Amino acid sequence: MDIEAFFEGMPFADLLGVEVTAAADGHAEGHIPMREELSWNQDRMMAHGGVTFTLADTVGGAALVSLVDQPVPTIDMRIDYLEAGTGDLHAEADVVREGGDVGVVDVAVTAADETPVADVRGVYKTG
Repeated sequence: MDIEAFFEGMPFADLLGVEVTAAADGHAEGHIPMREELSWNQDRMMAHGGVTFTLADTVGGAALVSLVDQPVPTIDMRIDYLEAGTGDLHAEADVVREGGDVGVVDVAVTAADETPVADVRGVYKTG
């Protein structure tokens, strides 16, 4: 499976500007450039929680896809928001468990200055 083409062809992620920049051996990275349309605040650019969630979900899925070589629908995600994302966001994901039916991935989302924005655990269907 061509991971790069798969994630580039994902309409919602494309709409938001999510880019998966690396995906191999159970690890993935990606980012989303912050822009006015993604903010929840009129007076200050602060990423809406859904933007942070989508970045984490997409990059987390990419980490697992790099191992199972097939699409992995999300079953569940737990996200702890730590700080408002006030600039471009970056995510790094690592597979914790690759199972026959379920995979688990941890994702860290940070701001451009490396401030932690969210800690995420995603559960995906693998079989």
